[in-house]
Amino acid sequence: MTIELQNITKVYRSRRSGRKTVLNDINAVFEKGYSYGILGVNGAGKSTLLRIICGAERPTFGAVRKDVTISWRLGFSSSFNSSLTGMENLRFVCRIYNRDIEEVSDFVTDFAEIGNAIHEPVRNYSSGMRARLAFGLSMAIRFQVYIIDESLSVGDFKFQEKCQAEFEKRRAESDILLTSHMPNQIKQYCDRGGVVHRGELTMFESVDEAVDYYEQVTG
Repeated sequence: MTIELQNITKVYRSRRSGRKTVLNDINAVFEKGYSYGILGVNGAGKSTLLRIICGAERPTFGAVRKDVTISWRLGFSSSFNSSLTGMENLRFVCRIYNRDIEEVSDFVTDFAEIGNAIHEPVRNYSSGMRARLAFGLSMAIRFQVYIIDESLSVGDFKFQEKCQAEFEKRRAESDILLTSHMPNQIKQYCDRGGVVHRGELTMFESVDEAVDYYEQVTG
């Protein structure tokens, strides 16, 4: 993968708190063939950074340059149109990414295990059903880079095992970009690391270096 962050700055404004800079002039390159883990405490700006990278949110300043296909955040279900059925949402996503609807629907229907609910409005789904549909759709559409925000856990233990097995297949052919506040999770999945702290992103050639720095600045 090649993803380049150029002077990424994100500022939020509100009447109550005024101006808050979450990310400040971030420059980084994520190279093809490596999986990256970004550490940071809750509220550090990790999720904001991922949303900017995958295109779900725009930076206040700066740009993201990329020559790879990037997933949405893995298992993220809030982007579904709740008035549409699960199948209608699936078809909509297939049209956006120019994927074969029949192939994707067959995979998702089998993987998500939500039965005839696939033909019901998403607003009727439990949070668990939404997560199953979202994860299945994430796995059905192949990307060169998969974005993971904190967790791979979806559903009960049996379904989590199923998700993990399918995710391992994708890892064999794609890179991942993972954020977490847990060093062990980064060590499990990633080759290189970075730390978001006080609005800045510091990158390291190894995960161990990133973990050491993370423990220094948060200890």
